[in-house]
Amino acid sequence: MKLMVLILNKLESMEYLLEGLIAAGINGATIVESSGMAMTLSKLDSSFISASIRALFSSSIDEDNRTILSVIKDDQLEIARKVIYSTVGDLSMPNTGVLFTIPIDFAEGINKNRGPIISTAAPDDEDK
Repeated sequence: MKLMVLILNKLESMEYLLEGLIAAGINGATIVESSGMAMTLSKLDSSFISASIRALFSSSIDEDNRTILSVIKDDQLEIARKVIYSTVGDLSMPNTGVLFTIPIDFAEGINKNRGPIISTAAPDDEDK
């Protein structure tokens, strides 16, 4: 097993990415709101970042990203990469994301038999 970590900068791709991962059999992930160090220093008005660099980060570009954590089987990595590249694009391009894995030698509490996603929407009053 591996912990797959994707730091996603292209938030507009997230819905399609998650749907693609589910379709590929990767049914569980934890999504954490995150931001990069340079952006955080810029928000804090740190003297460590020069005014010219700060101007780059003060544009209308979305400041935040999402960190997606998923425990996957070793053989799921390549299909996950294909889904990520088809929805997010080439990760070597700027402002797309970062992907890496960490080997897991122990895991507990992972539900191996997750069922399909069931809508929890309340029925209309007319359906009662």
